Amino acid sequence: MKKIVLSTMAVLAIGSVSLSAAQFYVDDKGQLFTTPAEGRKAFEMTNESKSNVSKITIVDEKSPDFLYGKQTHINMKFVADDNSDMWLKAGVRIQGTFENVETDYNDVSKTDTSINDAYLRRVRFEVAAGFNKWTSFVMDVRNDKANYQQSGENEFNVGDAYVQIKKPFGSSLVNFKLFRAKIDVSRTETIKSARTIAYDRPAVADAAAQFISHNRRGTNAQVYGDLNKKVHYQLAFGDATEETSLLDAKGKKTSEITEQSFFYGGKILLSPFDGWEETSKTETYFGVGKHFSFGAAYWAVPSIKATGIKRLSDGSDENTRTVDLNNKLINLEMSAHYKNFMIQGEYFKFDDVVKTWGSDENNDDIETGKSSGWYVLSEYVMPELGYIAPFVRYESWDKFEDSAAGEDYKFTSKMAGVNWYLKGNSIKAGFMYQKDEYGASTGDKDVEKMKITTQFFF
Repeated sequence: MKKIVLSTMAVLAIGSVSLSAAQFYVDDKGQLFTTPAEGRKAFEMTNESKSNVSKITIVDEKSPDFLYGKQTHINMKFVADDNSDMWLKAGVRIQGTFENVETDYNDVSKTDTSINDAYLRRVRFEVAAGFNKWTSFVMDVRNDKANYQQSGENEFNVGDAYVQIKKPFGSSLVNFKLFRAKIDVSRTETIKSARTIAYDRPAVADAAAQFISHNRRGTNAQVYGDLNKKVHYQLAFGDATEETSLLDAKGKKTSEITEQSFFYGGKILLSPFDGWEETSKTETYFGVGKHFSFGAAYWAVPSIKATGIKRLSDGSDENTRTVDLNNKLINLEMSAHYKNFMIQGEYFKFDDVVKTWGSDENNDDIETGKSSGWYVLSEYVMPELGYIAPFVRYESWDKFEDSAAGEDYKFTSKMAGVNWYLKGNSIKAGFMYQKDEYGASTGDKDVEKMKITTQFFF
């Protein structure tokens, strides 16, 4: 009994000091010794200082201190005990919106509408897994705009789902992505909505996201990289747009795509000034640092054979109007920030836009033309007021430049609002007012929106 008590006391005493330089031995009765002898075996005691404990990280250490602490990363990272090149990231994100939408038709024969709506703009479960020092897999499962107006619960589907191969040749100049990864048709569309200033992106940018590849992430293969953060590039080809996304200038979709080629294209982005390099894509910088960048992109789908609707005199429809499209998109972007102030703008040029998919029986031709638009966005962050950040955005878009006399395909949008970064982008709330004006050929109406927005991710 005395030996057991002494052995127990020894273990407790040993456990209270550092074992980094100590070696212990145990006999067949379980007694602990500090010197070797016959019948004694080496005894390995582990503690936190000796064990290879896996790293679990979530806090962004470079983040400012907000009202509720430092911003977290979008996903929590778990690193394997026995292989630090293998890891798992997981996280959830939710964006909620309460809004009022007032629609005022310029045609007095139409009834104006007013809708109060509350919905989940984003519900995401995101996961990524690292297989080795080069290869990882990224995906998310999403249900967007659940309960939006009369759309009901909606359904879950896959968003991103791609294999990423980073620095296979030991340089950031060459990297690869395969399958459902975004192509850079637009800066604001490429930035995750968790990091955008306004959840609802400009309408012209949303159109660009569908014009080349469905939701700008149809299955594709891409190579991308950067040279000392001064020059960034992306080249890609893959699955092009879909019937539900191939809209005419009035916002109506085609009835059918019968043949289609792959899309192809690329983007280049420059940060020419020392100390002003862009290291990551975001729209808000919380009053920290500075950057300046500008870039250009060209994307094309060489052939899309699609069918439009021909309306007969008896009121019936038939799909006899066909067209072979060559969709082309040019995108120019510029962004900069200096501490509290940020400004960003983009220009879009669309070629082979369909004027209208539907026509009467006397017209078998589908008319195509050009479309162009732009937006500018600016934010000013005030850390001294708890990271409140007012912002403004203006958008102008001519949906069909080749319109005839008396037609009006123009769209303009004005937005002003304020975000409150309670924990950076991890927890934020906002309020905004938006007024959209539709030309006579695209709805002939004014739409005013007031929104309260929230975001949480972990």
